[in-house]
Amino acid sequence: MGLWPSLFFFLFFFSPSLATNSEGNALHALRTRLSDPMNVLQSWDPTLVNPCTWFHVTCDSDNHVVRLDLGNANVSGTLGPELGELKHLQYLELYKNNIGGKIPKELGALEKLNSMDLYGNKLEGEIPKSFANLKSLRFLRLNDNKLTGSIPRELTTLSNLKVFDVSNNELCGTIPVDGPFATFPMASYEKNKLNGPELKGLAPYDFGC
Repeated sequence: MGLWPSLFFFLFFFSPSLATNSEGNALHALRTRLSDPMNVLQSWDPTLVNPCTWFHVTCDSDNHVVRLDLGNANVSGTLGPELGELKHLQYLELYKNNIGGKIPKELGALEKLNSMDLYGNKLEGEIPKSFANLKSLRFLRLNDNKLTGSIPRELTTLSNLKVFDVSNNELCGTIPVDGPFATFPMASYEKNKLNGPELKGLAPYDFGC
């Protein structure tokens, strides 16, 4: 190959500026799933290697996407598994839109996530058990959706969780009391089909699920 072709090959595949290409692809895949009547995603140009210049996207000094702000953006559609590719994401703000469908279990791969705000949408299905992998998560707001099923007991291992709100859904079963759930107010659970806190020392029963 010679020196220069080899050098080009190395720079092309290992340049830090190209490291966000997969993140750009993930965001563009999200754009294709969303209807955007207000053109808030107009700057999301898939021909650009680096998505850090796009509106509503924030990157760190290494050009990794750390924040996605699409709250109250009047978008609709669904979320897909490609969001799990945003490995450095710390803030996922998609609140007060018309997003439906299920919450992708792949969001559980976002190990650096600090805040997830999906409230005020039309999301349905169950809360993914994979959220138990989000050990950095401090804020989880899923209220005002159409979520069903029980609150996963796996979430009681999230020791950093400070705010948890699933009010105004269609959840059933019993409310956990272990781990951080010992401190969440009952307002976090209102307007569901939940049966009240489980009793410590007894096996939980998901009445009504």
